Amino acid sequence: MSNTETRPAEMRCGGETEADRPAEVEVLTARDVPLGGPRAMRVRRTLPQRARSLVGAWCFADHYGPDDVAGTGGMHVPPHPHTGLQTVSWLFSGEIEHRDSLGSHAYVRPGELNLMTGGHGIAHSEVSTPDTTILHGVQLWVALPDQHRGTERDFQHHVPHPVTLNGGEARVFLGTLAGATSPVRTFTPLLGAELTVSPGARLVLDVDPAFEHGVLVDTGDVLVEDTPVERAALAYTAPGRTCLTLTNRGTAPARLILLGGPPFDEEIIMWWNFIGRTHEEIVRARGDWMTETGTGDRFGEVRGYDGDPLPAPELPNAPLRPRGRPAPRA
Repeated sequence: MSNTETRPAEMRCGGETEADRPAEVEVLTARDVPLGGPRAMRVRRTLPQRARSLVGAWCFADHYGPDDVAGTGGMHVPPHPHTGLQTVSWLFSGEIEHRDSLGSHAYVRPGELNLMTGGHGIAHSEVSTPDTTILHGVQLWVALPDQHRGTERDFQHHVPHPVTLNGGEARVFLGTLAGATSPVRTFTPLLGAELTVSPGARLVLDVDPAFEHGVLVDTGDVLVEDTPVERAALAYTAPGRTCLTLTNRGTAPARLILLGGPPFDEEIIMWWNFIGRTHEEIVRARGDWMTETGTGDRFGEVRGYDGDPLPAPELPNAPLRPRGRPAPRA
């Protein structure tokens, strides 16, 4: 799912102040965001936000469901553009039909990764299928580094095998964890995995000390290290750890999404579905989309979707300003 807000605020990335620097475990509370019109599907967004905008190159995290599509209408996002990023779609239940201007026609299903690269420009649509009754999952974005942010369109699909852990299970959809490595190509080192922690279990994972990590709680009574983390919140840990301890205090399995990567030190601007480096670049991308109306060279045409492309919102009156990660403490 993409950002279909009609009045999107600038998503300020890496704008932490000295007072915002994380403690041992920093817990980020999600904000509720409606996507679409009157029957909007609502999502819980933990990235970006004022306290912390990135975890590695992960720059956007929406957590949604369980959503009864009979009441909400499910997901129906017309063709819309992306620049400067990769989209990562991961479901727990339901099914979404994906079409893009590369010509990809695929389905997002539980436990299966769909990763789309929109460097210079791509367009896609996302529609929950008629057989879907409950829609539940996460939508994540990865910022492309400057040298690759104009890369060609791409689409990858991968079904990770479950890996048995001492106290749970992992499905590694990006990067490497617990001896499992995803073959999916990324432009910065990344970690992405769905974790299941058994009732009453304490799961200790070996992690890369060069990475910062985020743990998004989908279900369960969870401790990250010794810090309680509520459902839909994201726990952040800074680089330097060689292991990460996750505890399920409940009587049912806990489900988590683990994200990681080395700190992303470039300044970026996020607005609507675009990631750039300057206000002028965002203005240009918006103008290209509105001029092309989803059929031009930069973003291309999404074939097979019955309907009009999604128009871009109006830009704010004030210039969009890039934000970067603050310098480390002396």
